[in-house]
Amino acid sequence: MNINCGMKDVISFAHFEALDLRVGRILKVDDAETNKPTYRITVDFGPEIGTKVSCGAYRNYPKKELVGKLVVAVINFGVKQMGPEKSEVLILGVRNEKGETIYITPQTDVPFGNAIF
Repeated sequence: MNINCGMKDVISFAHFEALDLRVGRILKVDDAETNKPTYRITVDFGPEIGTKVSCGAYRNYPKKELVGKLVVAVINFGVKQMGPEKSEVLILGVRNEKGETIYITPQTDVPFGNAIF
């Protein structure tokens, strides 16, 4: 399954710099109360940022497998209402050939809260 929709417009580097991308560690995963099957994922971004909730389509992973994993997230989009749920951060992912969402993670253990550059 190729969901590549072509190249997007060129933007300035300032647009990228405006994103606050951080590494976090998943603490808890629950079923979200949304129309689409998603998880409510609680992520720890370290003492400076604290814990935040993300509602994401990572249902191809068993909940227990996600707990403790490092993820990359955009933490400065603001809160997004998803039905009765509130998603505070966007965990980044990519679709595989089956259309499943695969989370993006550092290749080695790094301190959570670290900024992505």
